Amino acid sequence: MEKNKTSLLKKILLTPFSWIWGVVYYLRRICYDYGILRQRSFQVPVISVGNLTFGGTGKTPFTLWLAEYLHTKNKRAMVLMRGYKGRLENSSGMIHSGKKINPDATDYGDEALLFARRLEDATIVVGKKRSENLSFYFPKVEPDVVLLDDGHQHIKIKRKLNIVLFDALMPLNRYKVAPLGYMREGFHALKDADLVVIGRADLAQPKKVKALKELLLPHLPSGIQFAEVGFRPNGFYNSSYDMVYSLDQIRNRKVICMAGIANPQSFFKLLEDLGAEILVTESFPDHHFFKLDEINALLSYAKTEDALIVTTEKDIVRIKKIVNDESIVFLEVDIYFLSGEQETKEIVDSCFKNIY
Repeated sequence: MEKNKTSLLKKILLTPFSWIWGVVYYLRRICYDYGILRQRSFQVPVISVGNLTFGGTGKTPFTLWLAEYLHTKNKRAMVLMRGYKGRLENSSGMIHSGKKINPDATDYGDEALLFARRLEDATIVVGKKRSENLSFYFPKVEPDVVLLDDGHQHIKIKRKLNIVLFDALMPLNRYKVAPLGYMREGFHALKDADLVVIGRADLAQPKKVKALKELLLPHLPSGIQFAEVGFRPNGFYNSSYDMVYSLDQIRNRKVICMAGIANPQSFFKLLEDLGAEILVTESFPDHHFFKLDEINALLSYAKTEDALIVTTEKDIVRIKKIVNDESIVFLEVDIYFLSGEQETKEIVDSCFKNIY
């Protein structure tokens, strides 16, 4: 009874702030729709990959897949991202993928380094002023396509395609505008969506995925396409990005899980499903810059138990700047489609038919 009273009081107190937050974002979109605020157009297709919620929905692995698919179509991509928590977040910086360089996560942020390692013939530009950065770097690179990472709220740039991601595992009662829930803005923002991708659909019950679609459909344009994706692990790599263990080799191996990402539970579940003997799981804030004593404490425990420390690909770029130990490996992960792959490719291909 006491818990219910506390929950009701919290709802009463937070509802006005949630309403104000939602109205501000609604009016902002209206201002761009009617030209009160000006969108900037570029002579290149811009594809936004974003979401309506805080936290991880799988934008990074999906954007990787998208860039790799575009590469098979001989399209050179520029990825525009914020470079969250990097020194260049408030200015700008550029990395060319595949070059023999050693950029620092403290400068560019962890995601930019991940893209630079995984992609072929792509350019990664960091800095939160993405419209200005695109204007500045476009003549230097002249990409065939621009991928606007985490871009659904960055409507200053006009885009050819809006892809919106959702997490199938997030409880439906959290779909309320902050601070009542986990939404950055209200469902009205879905009017601009061209494709909805539901991540972690492989881990959710079909009825849960169906309920999420039913929640979204009234706010989406008629006939919009859905795609469902899951995460597929590839193998375990050291800090030099050499594969050191196959997926089978982790079965029954003692493991300490360490992750500084938005949704660590799905990462832990991947390792559990691979048959690892998980001794402990350590979660840190998203994009966490690890301290030496945090890593050393886990290393000491790992050595006493003859265990591996397994982290994520985003985390390893920060960890290896502090400690480079053979006991620390990361699990490389890609997405795979449960449904909607061909339709997604066709929608992406359509961006190049009538380039504005």
